[in-house]
Amino acid sequence: MREHPLNSNRVFNNADSFAQAFDEAWQKHEQSDPHHGLDPAAKVDLILEGLGEHPFLQNQPELAQQVATFRLRLLGLAGPTQ
Repeated sequence: MREHPLNSNRVFNNADSFAQAFDEAWQKHEQSDPHHGLDPAAKVDLILEGLGEHPFLQNQPELAQQVATFRLRLLGLAGPTQ
């Protein structure tokens, strides 16, 4: 079983819970491997794979992908090209 990146044991089947988990996983990856060389799309795939046990991602994978893309734009995490 994969370790969930949230500091809390409370995970919910909704977009807000998924967005928080995604943000935390993205930042954790940036801190642990800042020179990873992945383009944003490849990194999203990697992060989603790591969050594979999140109920929102399991039940609504297309919407979870949209939430992830939105979070990148909203927080400026993908750089100026996103």
